[in-house]
Amino acid sequence: MRVWIDLTNSPHVVVFAPMIERMQARGWDVRVTARAFAQTVELLDLHGIEHTVIGHHGGRSRAGKARAAGDRVAAMIRFGRRGRFDAALAHGSTDLPMACAALRVPNTTMFDYEYATLQHSLNCRLASRVLVPDAIPPARLRRFGARPAKLVRYPGLKEEYSLADVRLDPAVPAALGLDGTAVGVVLRPPADVALYHRFENPLFDEILEHVGRRADVRAVVLPRTPAQADRVRSVGLPSVVVPEHAVDGASLVAGADLVVSAGGTMNREAAVLGTPVYTALAARLGGVDQRLVEQGRLRPLTAVSDLVLERKPAAASERVRRDPAQLVDLALAGLTA
Repeated sequence: MRVWIDLTNSPHVVVFAPMIERMQARGWDVRVTARAFAQTVELLDLHGIEHTVIGHHGGRSRAGKARAAGDRVAAMIRFGRRGRFDAALAHGSTDLPMACAALRVPNTTMFDYEYATLQHSLNCRLASRVLVPDAIPPARLRRFGARPAKLVRYPGLKEEYSLADVRLDPAVPAALGLDGTAVGVVLRPPADVALYHRFENPLFDEILEHVGRRADVRAVVLPRTPAQADRVRSVGLPSVVVPEHAVDGASLVAGADLVVSAGGTMNREAAVLGTPVYTALAARLGGVDQRLVEQGRLRPLTAVSDLVLERKPAAASERVRRDPAQLVDLALAGLTA
């Protein structure tokens, strides 16, 4: 079986790395394309995954996104025509479903945040299968064209699969100053180039300023883009460090005392790894995060005063691990004749 996987953002590398391993163990020929955005390409190199770079992010404007998407889809069609693929898979890529529609390649789209309206309106209609966590109510997806015949839901969090057999390296947080001498905090800025997040997040800026000037705190900021990295460094906060290169995020999160994220994936990684986590997401919470809040595994943050800076308690229970091969089967089994 020849499978095409498209990665358009940094978190997708962690999601698909174990799935690719399972596919290759079955003898499948897996080809990976990647968009040059954030740390996607650097993380693929870090994980030793062979890939072909196609296209780049179009920036904040709709016009820029449209131009970049048009160019990339055309290049993807050329790549896919040469590959003669049996099936394709992506997490949130809008380019892969369009290319596969032109090439008549069966494909599955995955996502775990249901309020990216434009993205899902395209992907759910063009994809052959829609794979989401069971925390997202099916009724929320009907307007996107995710009919019952193509909708598949998986139990738990995608991070319970992607981090199931991850080897955590304590040297990663220690090298960035999270060595136990101060409260170790990991900060993830908002996705300020995403269409579903079209407003500034002043709360995150306040948190950064508050944490970054405390002598009893060591904070690591994981920016999404070089522009974000430059902005954080320019503030000159004494307790903040910004890594120069992509890092092993799971090891860093596991070694931290708490995480504050204005996104989604890192929230869930922290919840799975047992690190206390606050969400500073300015957009509407999706079903996955709503469930985590109800379970007490994710804390909503509405003001800096809500943030409790303290050392992480000892792990109370064994974390949930799920076999990535189950995601492979749900995504692709029976998709081709």
